[in-house]
Amino acid sequence: MAGLCFKVFLGILFFAPVPLIKCEEERISKDKFLVVTVATKETDGFRRFLRSAKHFNYTVKVLGQGETWKGGDYMSAPGGGQKVRLLKAALEEMNGEDQVILFIDSYDVIFASGPRELLKKFQQAKHRVVFSSETLIWPDRHLEDKYPHVREGNRFLGSGGFIGYLPNIKQLVATWTGEDNESDQLFFTKLYIDPAQRKSINITLDSKCRLFQNLHGALDEVVLKFENGRVRARNVLYDTLPVIIHGNGPTKLQINYMGNYIPNTWTFETGCTVCEDDLRPLTALKESEYPLVVIGIFIQQPTPFVTVFFERLLKLQYPKNRLQLFIYNQEVHHEDQVSSFLQDHGRLYRDVKFIGPEEDMDGPSSHNLALDMCRQDEDCDYFFSLDIEVVLKNENTLKILIEQNLPIVAPMITRVGRLWSNFWGALSGDGYYARSEDYVDIVQGRRVGVWNVPYVSSVYLVKGSLLRTELTDYDLFTSQTLDPDMAYCHNIRSKGIFMYITNMHIFGHILSTENYQMGRLHNDLWQIFENPVDWEERYIHENYSRIMKDKLIETPCPDVYWFPIFTDVACDHFIEEMEHYGKWSGGANVDHRIQGGYENVPTIDIHMNQVNFEKEWQKFLVEYVAPITEQMYPGYYTKCSSPLNFVVRYKPDEQPLLVPHHDASTFTINIALNQKGVDYQGGGCRFLRYNCSVQAPRKGWALLHPGRLTHYHEGLPTTAGVRYIAVSFVDP
Repeated sequence: MAGLCFKVFLGILFFAPVPLIKCEEERISKDKFLVVTVATKETDGFRRFLRSAKHFNYTVKVLGQGETWKGGDYMSAPGGGQKVRLLKAALEEMNGEDQVILFIDSYDVIFASGPRELLKKFQQAKHRVVFSSETLIWPDRHLEDKYPHVREGNRFLGSGGFIGYLPNIKQLVATWTGEDNESDQLFFTKLYIDPAQRKSINITLDSKCRLFQNLHGALDEVVLKFENGRVRARNVLYDTLPVIIHGNGPTKLQINYMGNYIPNTWTFETGCTVCEDDLRPLTALKESEYPLVVIGIFIQQPTPFVTVFFERLLKLQYPKNRLQLFIYNQEVHHEDQVSSFLQDHGRLYRDVKFIGPEEDMDGPSSHNLALDMCRQDEDCDYFFSLDIEVVLKNENTLKILIEQNLPIVAPMITRVGRLWSNFWGALSGDGYYARSEDYVDIVQGRRVGVWNVPYVSSVYLVKGSLLRTELTDYDLFTSQTLDPDMAYCHNIRSKGIFMYITNMHIFGHILSTENYQMGRLHNDLWQIFENPVDWEERYIHENYSRIMKDKLIETPCPDVYWFPIFTDVACDHFIEEMEHYGKWSGGANVDHRIQGGYENVPTIDIHMNQVNFEKEWQKFLVEYVAPITEQMYPGYYTKCSSPLNFVVRYKPDEQPLLVPHHDASTFTINIALNQKGVDYQGGGCRFLRYNCSVQAPRKGWALLHPGRLTHYHEGLPTTAGVRYIAVSFVDP
């Protein structure tokens, strides 16, 4: 009998045709609902709260804007009385028996659903005022016995969020006369545990977290739920979907993590939905109008490829007259590289400040000084921190970061082939690294967006205005217990400032510095194991990867293959390294460096093992020569066993040529290290059986040919200058 209501008196059933809507509490109109919060400062957390409220079309009234906060910090001692005072005053201006008020914190709160769901769940609670609940009692444990028991759910009141009808909320705060720094939690607790007050005001707790989820004490109960293009927080203990998520107490990092997803900030279906919001585009600006940036460059340990770092800095797509450089170099080993850059290019920049090893400044002090350089300059719009081991391959990195328009933002960089990156997704209980659930997906690019994280390092951008307002402390990097980056991030977090990492673009990577040795002339040559990607970019010819696809291999003689393999830099470094070592053989037949001690066709040379380059050269042969060999000699597979690897020097007055001979190898690789017509005259290689010569070897190109039986050959005379070649007898 739909549409009818039923009543039973003394066992007699009566019914009357009353519309069903009258049997239920009438749904609360959104027009009768108002969210009230307190925010004396416009923090990052407050802006996040407002974004989530706007997403669900909540109407929000903000109290206390512009006031000085005197309500304490909640972490060291109870407080919050200022919120109650402001609420009480605001309620005096409000009227309406059926008006519903949600009073909620804002800095650490996110809406996960809209007013319709919230009001429905409020009505289902069948009380006039509903407080959030907690698993932990605070601030007075001695009041535990006075709390009413609940059959299931949280027993204790949380003052960070409550909802109720206006008259009841007015009654709730009517007796407040406390100071701003007194405890709102204790005030509301005493009202709730007083049976008479609880009944009079008609208060209950949201014990199963249907409306409110306080995270403190409940982190193990709450998970993210991704479903149908939406993201919610789910309380798995009570199987509820709370509407409001509150990172109360020491759970600020957890609410920041959830804020990366709720409300629909990032979903598997849409990806990042807010990454294009509030951008600061630079495209319409003239170069003279670009923001002024101080770039802090920090060299704190021996690092490979420093010269390449400065080459990339020069390629950064940003007007150099809008850049000021602060360069801190703690390493004497890198003085020449820094000096060369400053001498050749320093004048291109608006200003340069250099701190060298002789000034004996430690790392934290250098970072503090660099930040202050921007802080003290009212024209400084951004500070860009850049460690020397960072490989920024994206020339637009600085523009991209500025356009994100965030307080602190870092480009995500990783160590090649590893999960190591320049951010932490979470912190352990003692403030060190912990892996967040999404860390691997972010690092490996399965989740792409802009992420609020607790720690960034190595490379990041900071707004100059932030340094002059919130981050005014000079010693941000200084700590007795934490390393400088951890101290810096701790200080940022303690101010409630958000740090972000973006993996919306590919920015680059970070070098390994762990086994970098400094005892040679060109130490980068030895980095083929530690930093293979950077080694290849520096030393392998730019056309090498196109050899097969674009058919770049030439055949100047039968079964002789000619292809590009080394850059000019590689060639120069090998020559300079060998001349720096200087212990050239005498070119005699007796040679104790080789097995048997006798060489039939000796050359003036230096073996790779003499300069401790044997393992690196073997790696080079396997990675770059073997693939070509196997393509050009089908059916032959090589492990590049090569006991003889050496650099030969030909000079007219020393050893100008090499007599006809077979090589003690299955195949030989012969790489020209300098240029005919520029560095020497004459030279080349003649294969006698075919009467075929390669008389103009190209610098950085390799000749690959069989060693025994068929390819009897000779080195043609060098008539002027000095000719260098690198040779390997492979698979003897």
